[in-house]
Amino acid sequence: MRQEARVISFSSRRASSMMANFMQRAASHGVAVRAAVLRGARAFSSGALVEIKPGEIGMVSGIPEEHLRRRVVIYSPARTASQQGSGKVGRWKINFVSTQKWENPLMGWTSTGDPYAHVGDSALSFDSEEAAKAFAERHGWDYVVKKRHTPLLRVKSYADNFKWKGPAKSDEA
Repeated sequence: MRQEARVISFSSRRASSMMANFMQRAASHGVAVRAAVLRGARAFSSGALVEIKPGEIGMVSGIPEEHLRRRVVIYSPARTASQQGSGKVGRWKINFVSTQKWENPLMGWTSTGDPYAHVGDSALSFDSEEAAKAFAERHGWDYVVKKRHTPLLRVKSYADNFKWKGPAKSDEA
């Protein structure tokens, strides 16, 4: 029982010490920020504006050098054949052009050495074409945009299946 009390008092002393240390750091940080605001300077940057050039995000993101200059395809996927609702229509995706594919001689499976081969299928989805383009430009990727296929809708009724369309056309004529 006595050892438990020591452990609790030690941990509570340490916690209060850590809390006091945190409060001191927060207070000194607040003083520095207030002083910087009063003298009209920025607290954490130089006075110059920072311009992000195309491709710089890719350089600092840890992407290997050989994948920085990839070509991507920006497209709007078609509706699935079994689901004709409009819930997922209008989204834009980025897919990487696969560079390294081969067929496994034993099983006939297609293999790839590309780490980005299946990234676009599940992860890179955007609300608009412009957002997808901006994302690709920020990462320094060359892109090709496939325009959305708009289906040709014809007004048809069920009765059109049973209309008489004239005599049958012969192949000889």
